[in-house]
Amino acid sequence: MQQYIVRRALLNVLVIFMVITMVFLGLRLTPGDFAVRQAGAQIPQHSTEEAKEIVRHDLGLDKPMPKQYWEFVSGLFQGDLGDSFVSKEPVMLELKDRLAPSIELGILQIAVAIMVAVPIGIISAIRQDTWLDYILRMFAIFWLAVPSFFVGVLLLYSLARWAHWSPPITNYKGFFDDPLLNMQAMFLPALAGGLAIGAIIMRFLRSQMLEVLRQDYVRTAWSKGLRERAVVLRHALKNALIPVLTVISLLLATVVSGNVVLETLFQVPGIGFYVVNAIQQYDYPVVQGVVLVMAAGLVFVNLLVDMTYAWLDPRIRYG
Repeated sequence: MQQYIVRRALLNVLVIFMVITMVFLGLRLTPGDFAVRQAGAQIPQHSTEEAKEIVRHDLGLDKPMPKQYWEFVSGLFQGDLGDSFVSKEPVMLELKDRLAPSIELGILQIAVAIMVAVPIGIISAIRQDTWLDYILRMFAIFWLAVPSFFVGVLLLYSLARWAHWSPPITNYKGFFDDPLLNMQAMFLPALAGGLAIGAIIMRFLRSQMLEVLRQDYVRTAWSKGLRERAVVLRHALKNALIPVLTVISLLLATVVSGNVVLETLFQVPGIGFYVVNAIQQYDYPVVQGVVLVMAAGLVFVNLLVDMTYAWLDPRIRYG
């Protein structure tokens, strides 16, 4: 197990290094320049070209690209992601303020998804090809087809129209600062995103449950006269959850980094909203920092899931 973890850790370092390189080059090879946006706005007494060169020099964008890359990578080893071109604040500090809302929203969405998907997936599997199974499958397909942002808009409109209530989207508070106000702001985006994620988990869990229920050891459990609840939960569900856990981990990492529309719609000051504004303003350090943090988070979650496999299934061994 220790050798496996070491190999995976070294491979993950290589993956993160490749991500850093691709993002660094991609941002600088795409059309657009932050200096062009700032030229004339900050230094109106100069011509556009002179102002552009002054801004590029102040930001270090006039240095050769290999030198910029080396400074960025060397800063990472010191925990420095650079300073934002727009706010002039360290990216690390700004990320800390925006990481918590995104993580909270992602966890809430996964929680909603699991609460919906697990019971529905189990019932749909053990009642295969019955009218209940067809209804539950139609429910899952419906939420797969409906975009989460449309659900969010519909929830906002319905509550404002019929209940005369809207979430406090203009005054976000952290969970530990004001739990009630925080849940009021987070409940709707968590519900809108969680239903779509739950549909994915439900269909995957159903297929895994059907496969496990056909295994010989499950038939043996039935033949011993065990109750249905014991067979399904103790023998079938635990093994069916192994591949489902991988899907949930990938969805969690994707949700945390990909709630751009929902964060914008509900004014959640998270990473998705933050990075969209940075891309529009060509704020290279912010985009690089966000992508790096998301890549590191995804790598860590995948490693954690692989280690969890051994607990779910003792037959799994790593050489």
